Amino acid sequence: MHEVALVESLLESVHEQLREAGIVGRVRRLDVIIGPLSGVVPEAFRFAFKVLSPESLGPGCELVIHTRPARCQCQSCGAVSEIAELTYVCPVCGSHDIRLEGGRELMLQSIEVDENDPCGDPPA
Repeated sequence: MHEVALVESLLESVHEQLREAGIVGRVRRLDVIIGPLSGVVPEAFRFAFKVLSPESLGPGCELVIHTRPARCQCQSCGAVSEIAELTYVCPVCGSHDIRLEGGRELMLQSIEVDENDPCGDPPA
């Protein structure tokens, strides 16, 4: 399950971002974007977060997973189509001349911190 390594990397990134910004406080919420073509299983990612985050961020941090549709744009007919899985042909005209647009994201979108909560770790 590579989601464990991805969550470990996410938690390191959160600490680094807070340290760089000089923010101290309890992390209350993380918003993450996971694209349908990223190879990440959201349920496995959520489970790994549930196991790893209390030790890293403290108890009670909420993980909110957002998805964005994957699209392909056909270079032959110009159609833009939402796709649920990786494809190599235009769903409209059957051309192989397509370009994927989105869907491969795994991105930390936002961090919500309660700076009034003294339980947060100070930046290192």
